[in-house]
Formats: sequence, structure tokens, C-alpha cells
Amino acid sequence: MTKQPGADGGTGGQSAGVHEPSGAPRRPEAGGAAMRPPPPEAPAGRPIASAPQTDRLRYLDAATRQIARGMNLDETLGELCRAAVPAFADTAFVHLYAPLPVGDESTADPGVLRLHTTAPAPDAATVQAADAVQPAADGLLTKLLRAGRPVFGNTPGLRSVVAELLGVTNAPGAVPPGRRLIIAPLHGRSHVMGSVVLLRGPERPDFTYDDLLVASQLATHTALGIHKAVLYAREAAVADALQRTMLPASLPEPTGVRLASRYLPSSRTAQVGGDWYDAIPLPGNRVALVIGDVMGHSMTSAAIMGQLRTIVQTLAGLDLSPDEILHHLDEQAERLGSEHTATCLYAMYDPVLHRLLMSNAGHPPPVLLHPDGSTEVVRVPPGAPIGVGGGGFESVEMHAPAGATLLLYTDGLVESRDSDVMTGVEQLCARLRAGAASGTAPAPEELCDRALGTLGAGDRDDDIALLAARFEGILPDTVAYWYLAPRPQTAGQARRLTRRTLRQWGLESLLESTELLVSEVVANAVRFAGRPITLRLLRTDVLRCEVEDDSTAVPRMRHARLSDEGGRGLFLVDQLARRWGATRVSTGKVVWFEQPLPRDPAA
Repeated sequence: MTKQPGADGGTGGQSAGVHEPSGAPRRPEAGGAAMRPPPPEAPAGRPIASAPQTDRLRYLDAATRQIARGMNLDETLGELCRAAVPAFADTAFVHLYAPLPVGDESTADPGVLRLHTTAPAPDAATVQAADAVQPAADGLLTKLLRAGRPVFGNTPGLRSVVAELLGVTNAPGAVPPGRRLIIAPLHGRSHVMGSVVLLRGPERPDFTYDDLLVASQLATHTALGIHKAVLYAREAAVADALQRTMLPASLPEPTGVRLASRYLPSSRTAQVGGDWYDAIPLPGNRVALVIGDVMGHSMTSAAIMGQLRTIVQTLAGLDLSPDEILHHLDEQAERLGSEHTATCLYAMYDPVLHRLLMSNAGHPPPVLLHPDGSTEVVRVPPGAPIGVGGGGFESVEMHAPAGATLLLYTDGLVESRDSDVMTGVEQLCARLRAGAASGTAPAPEELCDRALGTLGAGDRDDDIALLAARFEGILPDTVAYWYLAPRPQTAGQARRLTRRTLRQWGLESLLESTELLVSEVVANAVRFAGRPITLRLLRTDVLRCEVEDDSTAVPRMRHARLSDEGGRGLFLVDQLARRWGATRVSTGKVVWFEQPLPRDPAA
């Protein structure tokens, strides 16, 4: 049997990447392809008896487009099976390495091939595939997959490979005879990912050598789709982990304020964005409320957001005023690069004085929901966005009544393609007023849900961050504070004031330990203070004592030697107090400690 030139439709005796076994006869191709895609008037999915070259190319064009539509692994493999069955084959098996190799790093091939999908679902009358195959590192199957070229199942020497993939190692006679099976390796950019096994039933013609080209193209585009899907899944996982890391894992529970938050990523981007919020406890039971938005939607925006949030936390620890916080944040943002800008609003709430101090850097104005259900758009002079430079930030102080709730948000909540920011703010106020019509002040969690409840179900152009703070305050009769001159007699005076206050609060059981702790902390402050020191006691869910002086030297606990006269005060504080700490502030430092309140026997 001598092959005539052009007998296979003009493709020649062998194609690129596919080698015909030596001496193997070639049959005419005209009636054997049986994979021509249906013409427009034919029912979808019905195989055509003949396959001229133009139809073959048309089929490949449609099939590769279909495979490319998959965005994840399951979609990509599903599209492959729908494209191959029944137009090209009767059954398709896909085995993938577990785990799948990704990236461009050079690694050894994983050791297990697992059956990922089949089309159609196998039954007792059809050939089934092995659920798991573990090819030897130097075995024939591994070499075949690394070669990257599709082959017929009846190629000499490959019967054991076919039996291994079909799970019929103990029954070699179950391997389909003739050229009714093709093994097409899934070869990615730098790794072998698995294989596709394509089978035809006995009622259809055998595969041809041109069909090897078709199988090669299907496998190549599937491998690229798998590579894309795996990288996309890894990128989404990295973005999701980055977002979770950048945002607070949980909110603090400071005394005198209740907090709630929400974050909704943009549906047009990955699970990552530049919006952030934060709540930072400050000395004196105060709390800093922060909301910000880095321009853009990318991993870079999220990274810049994380850096800005860290800077704000560091600056908040210095107990600066809100305008100073934004001024230093603007300076640091300029060092990160002038192409990155952000808006930010920084508020500081004092539950003892019921005061709110705020400064704004180009951010949408917050909304204050009063106890009577009315809303107020808090007018804070907006400075330039962070990163623009120029400063000009201004702090505004206002009364924060008990029972009121402050809502901080990013522009994704109030701005859309159909309305500007101020229109969205008015609509937000209307939603909050409508929800508060019952006369009961909503909890912060309920307020966040109410603010988000009327958002459309369609795609959002921007991510959304919310921070709600319900002001409860601290009652004046649970706070006592004094200004004491830094004299040797001050420690004794502090003990007397503490003893009298604890008796008024009914905390006689804490007298001995608290007097000792106050004496040690005040005596340490007297040593370094140049101006009057402040002693404050707060009775909330714990008894808290704060001593503030104008020295920036933060005390550190050390182990005193037997010959030392001092150095044991902080050791006593550490042993007797439940918690203690020292914090630098703009005017010096604050040393504080906490003790648990005694349980009420009646309770």
C-alpha cells in the first residue's frame, strides 16, 4: 500500500509534532474523520460524515473559542468535553496531576494523576477510566506526557499505558482495538498538567492522522486554559488573603462606644481594593475612628492601603490631634510615590467628655444619626487628599450626645454612574431616617445593614467600607481625676484620694492593692515630671487608673539586684494588676493599670 501525495486532504504524510510509525500503512482520510462540525442548518452536536480541511479548521476555531471561555478549572474542562463530544469523539477522559503545577518555576512532575472529569458520564456499557494513576518517574506514561505529542492508543508499546489510564491493567483485552483512542498530553507553558483520552465507539470510523492534529490543538488550548485558571485562582486567593490581612480581623470593644463595620468588594474587580477602616483605642478610654480610600482597584492599591493604615496606627499611638495625624500621613504618603493618592477621615471620640474631634482629607462627610431619629451631615472642612501635598487640614470639635451613632463610609456607598456623591449622601440620610422612624435607636450592626440594604444587586463600580460607632459615653460619677504637683508628698496624697474614691464606689475590697499600685506609679512619675501630673480613676467594667506626666521616658520593667534600692515598683504592678502599660502621648506619657471589679454577691 503506497501512499499517494495529497490523499489526506493536502496535509502530507505526517504533520508537525506527529510522527507516523515506520512502515505503518496510511488509509485514505476522506471518509474517516467523522468530526465535521454541523453546518448552520444542521442540529447542534450532530457529527457530519465527511470533514474537508475547511470544515476541520472551522471546527477547531469554534472549539478553541469555546474552551477559552472557561474562567476556572471546572469551566475549562467542561468546555473541552462539550467541544469534543460528540463532534469529535464519543467519550473524553481528563486526568490531571494532583497537585497541579503552577508558575514558571522548574519543579519535578507530581506523582499522581487523578480523574477530574469525563464526558459523557461512564456507565456499564462504556469504557471507564482509572480514578487515580501513579506513573513511574522513568516509566513509559511519564515519558509520553513529557513528550507532549498525541498518539494513537494502538501504537506499538503503548498498550500498557492505555490499560493504565483506563484502569484495566489486569484485563489487557479491554483496551479498544484499532485507532479508536487518542492520548493527548496536557502540556502547559513549562509543566505537564495531565492528559486527555479521547475514544470513539465501534459504530464510528477510526481516528486519522489529521485527527491527531485536532487532538493536539484541543489539548494545547485546554492546557493553556488550565494554566490560566490555576493562576487566576491563585491570584484570587492571594488577593483575598491580602484583603483579610489589611483590614482589621476584629474591632476593639472600648468602654463607652459600640462599633460595627462592613466591607463589600467591587463586583467588577478581584476581592481586593483600596478602602479601609480602623478603630484604635487611645489613652483615657478614647477611641480613634478612621476611614480611608486609596484611589484605584488593584493589588498595588491594597498594598498602599496597608502601608497607610500602618502609618495611621503608629501616628495614633502618639496621641496627636486629628489634623496633625493627617498632616504627617500626607508627608509619609508622598514618600511612597506621588502617583498614589487617598482620602481619609480621622475622628477621635472621648466618652468621658462626650466630645468628638474630626479632621478630613478629601473624604465624603460622615453622617450622625441622633437619638431622636434625625440625621445630620457633619460638615468637616475637607482638606486635600492624602498624597497630593499642601496640608491645610483642620480639626473640628463637636458634641457627641449619648445614644447618637456616627457612620463613616467610602464613596462606593453613595456614588455611582447615575448620581454624584452629595445626591447619594442625601439618599443615605433618607434611608437612615426611614429606618429610625420607630423611635428606637438602631444598633450599629443594624445600621450598617440598613445602609447597605438598598444597594442594587448589579455590578458595583467601587468597593465599600463602613464603620458605625454608637456613642454611649461614661457617666461622670464613674470618673475621678486630679492634678497633683510633683513633690515627695504626692504619692501619699494620691493614696488618700484613691482610698476616699474607692469607698464612695463601694470597692473597699480593692483598697489595699490599688493604693499600693497608685503609690508606685505616682512615685515613678514624680521622679521625672517637671509639671503637675494627672491622676485619673475610671470605674467601668474594670477599675482603671491612669497617671500622666510630661516626661517622654517610658518605664520598663527590670529585675532588681539585691543591692538595688529601687527597680521593684513595676514588678509589683505587673504582679498585682490584671493589665498594665505605658503609652507616649503628645504631652509626655501615660502609665495605666487595670484591676477586675469584685463580683456582686447579690448577683
